[in-house]
Amino acid sequence: MNPELINQAGTQLGANGLPYSLPIHPNLVHLTLGLFIIGIAFDIAGALFPLERSILKFLSLTAVRANFFDVGWYNILASAIITFFTVAAGFYEILLADPPADTVSAWGFNAMETMLWHGVGGVILLTLIVGMAVWRGFQRYKWRRDRASQVQWSYLLAGLVIFFVMYLHGTLGAQLAGEFGVHTTAARVLQMGQDPNAVLR
Repeated sequence: MNPELINQAGTQLGANGLPYSLPIHPNLVHLTLGLFIIGIAFDIAGALFPLERSILKFLSLTAVRANFFDVGWYNILASAIITFFTVAAGFYEILLADPPADTVSAWGFNAMETMLWHGVGGVILLTLIVGMAVWRGFQRYKWRRDRASQVQWSYLLAGLVIFFVMYLHGTLGAQLAGEFGVHTTAARVLQMGQDPNAVLR
């Protein structure tokens, strides 16, 4: 049975420091990332479709350019929606975090600095993703509705820049879990001086 703690608000916490067995935020993060990356990737494929057409024909793959743009649009839209929940879950789980104060990450930040930058980065990424969804919607339904290519190259370039921001932001999140043990069950059990094998069975 997992050891249970009571936080200041009186909430019963499990061995991972959360009132539920699996952290929600990391799972939603991967959904946000996957949807956004697929959206930009398919829009790039749609923009490059004239170059790909002969390859697709050679491979006997029937593809319509508009379908690439459909996948791009709906994935960006879904990413924008899910990211609200991702950020909300992240802030809730940060409030329950109890990281060690004497540890420094590979980037030279302590746990509080890492959580602060990760939280600020989450809000910035939410703003960027929603902005990209709005920009994509205007391209789809207004600016480029009657054009063969539904997206602007500047939009695709912005998406690639956001990939890099996601990488930096994700590294901070990985440091919180891997280096500070935030909401990692085994790390929490070790911090409490218990045997992980006995607790995690």
